Amino acid sequence: MTLALPEVSDGLRQRLTDGLSRVEALIEERIDHEDPFIAEASVHLLRAGGKRFRPMLTILASELGDGVDDSVVAAAAAVELTHLASLYHDDVMDEADLRRGTPTANTAYGNSTAILVGDLLFGHASALVADLGPQAVRIQAETFIRLCTGQIRDERQAADGEDSGAYYLRVLEDKTGVLIATAARYGAMFSGCSDEVVETLRVYGERLGMAFQLADDLIDIESSEEELGKTPGTDLREGKRTLAVLHALASTDPADARLQALLRSDLSEDAALAEALTLLRAHPGLERARAETRAVGVQAQEALAPLPESEAKTALLALATSVTDRTS
Repeated sequence: MTLALPEVSDGLRQRLTDGLSRVEALIEERIDHEDPFIAEASVHLLRAGGKRFRPMLTILASELGDGVDDSVVAAAAAVELTHLASLYHDDVMDEADLRRGTPTANTAYGNSTAILVGDLLFGHASALVADLGPQAVRIQAETFIRLCTGQIRDERQAADGEDSGAYYLRVLEDKTGVLIATAARYGAMFSGCSDEVVETLRVYGERLGMAFQLADDLIDIESSEEELGKTPGTDLREGKRTLAVLHALASTDPADARLQALLRSDLSEDAALAEALTLLRAHPGLERARAETRAVGVQAQEALAPLPESEAKTALLALATSVTDRTS
C-alpha cells in the first residue's frame, strides 16, 4: 500500500494486504486469455504497478461491516478493472509515452489495440459486477456514465461567464470522484452496512476522489520525471486548466504577463513547457491550489462524522490526509 496509514494496527494492515492479494489474483484470473497477445496487452498496465488505491479503499470500507468476503473482493476487482480500462483510453487521448515509468499500451501496441483492450477490461469489470446483483449493475452503469461525462467536459473549457474553478471541480466529481465513491460504497454495501453508512461512504469517497485528483494536479506541476514516472507538465501541455493554472490566469499582476502568455500558448516545445513550469511553481496560485486541495480533504473527513469511532474510521480519516499530502 503506497499511501501511509500510520494509525493502522498490524492486524488491520495484514487484512488489507491479504484482501488486496485476493483482488490481484482475481483480476489476473479474469483477464487471462487464450490468445497470448491479448493476455499480454491486458496485463500491461496491471503489471506496471500502481497504488491499488481504489480496491484498497473498498477493502478498508468493508471493515465498517463484516469485513472482506468474496463479494467485497469481486467488487474491488471490478472497480480496479474499470480504473485500469480508463487509463488505457486516457493514454491514447493524452498521446502519453509513459505510465508508471513504463511505456504506455498505446506506445507498445498502438492506439487501436490500446482502445480495444480498454474496452475489454470494461467488459471484464461488467461481468464481475453482474454476479453481484442488479443494484451493483445499476451503480456501475451510473458510475460509467459519469466517468465519460467528466472526461468529455474535461476536454472543454467553462462557458463564457461561468465560474471556471467551480466548473473544474464539477468535472473532477465525475472524472475521478465518482469511481472512488463507488469503491467506498461497494465496500460498505457488500460487508452488510446499513443504507445510511453506505451513503456516508459514498459522499466520503467522492470528496476523497476529488482531493486525490487535485493532489495529482499539483504533483504534475511540482514533481520531476523520476518522481512522477512520466513527463511532468502533461496537463499544461494539453492545455488543461487546473486550479493553479486558473489562479495564475486570473491574476491582475503585470509581473504574471509572461506566465499567462505561456499558459495560453502552444506548450508542445520542451523549452516553453519548462519555462511555464518554473514560473508556475513560483506563483502564489500554486499555494492557493494546495490549500484548496487540503480543504476538500477535510470535507471528506467531515463526511465521516456520523460514523461511530472505530479503527476503520480512524484509518479512513488518515487516508484523506495521506491523499492530500502525498508528493507522488
